[in-house]
Amino acid sequence: MVRYRVCSQEGWPLFWVFSTLLRLRQAQSRRERIASAEQDLSDLAETLSGPRCRLRSRYEVRKRIDGICERHHAGRYLKISLKQVTEHTYRQERRGRPWPDTKYVRQDKKRFSLTWVLDEEAIAYDHKSDGMYPLLTNDRSLTASEVFCAHKRQPEVEKRFCQAKSGLEIAPVLLKNEGRVEALFFCYFLALLLCALIERELRLAMAREGISELPLYPEERVTSRPTSEQVFRLFSLTERHTISRDGETVQAFDPDLTDLQKQVLGLLGVPLISYCRG
Repeated sequence: MVRYRVCSQEGWPLFWVFSTLLRLRQAQSRRERIASAEQDLSDLAETLSGPRCRLRSRYEVRKRIDGICERHHAGRYLKISLKQVTEHTYRQERRGRPWPDTKYVRQDKKRFSLTWVLDEEAIAYDHKSDGMYPLLTNDRSLTASEVFCAHKRQPEVEKRFCQAKSGLEIAPVLLKNEGRVEALFFCYFLALLLCALIERELRLAMAREGISELPLYPEERVTSRPTSEQVFRLFSLTERHTISRDGETVQAFDPDLTDLQKQVLGLLGVPLISYCRG
């Protein structure tokens, strides 16, 4: 990882990272995309040479070719040639058995010939940049190693974004007042913070108690890294009923918790009486 001598358009430091594993993956992906595109082009060429091909115009054939290149993202690496070939056939002018004075009529049939070759220069040019990706930061005081360490935390940040979209179901809201926008995002921030704290406390308690797995997934499948979503699902059907008269509680029916629910509450440090009657 090196710092580029030229900054970004905004004036922020720019770093380039090289990954050997990413280089191998990108090269393998390019080979697979080229192979898939060549297979589709071979099928198209076979169709064009068949006796019942319905692709008569150059526009239709070119549209098929462009669709193949776009679908596999391989048009850059293939030099495709499309030529029109005219085939001549002869048939008798009239029906019947041919004889020396039989006249024949020539029929012309237009076909398209599809050929291609690999653009080795384009492949070699892109191979030089395989495994390289840039990192941009707005902190000018960070060194290259510090920027890379901060970048390694990206999966954790992306996980919280995923949690906000899936579990918390964040969605676009029409708000014109900046204060309301900030208040809405603050509520989502608190919700994400609560989810993170639940996961941290539960996992630390499992390590402290020597518990390696908990059956929190559906069908009692176990997990070694429980998430807040599974904890909420575990308590989603818990109910507490009260009978009231004139605004006063006559009788309360506390929820009947399972052993797993009691265990999770204990690991989170939540007293049963606080949960049942809170």
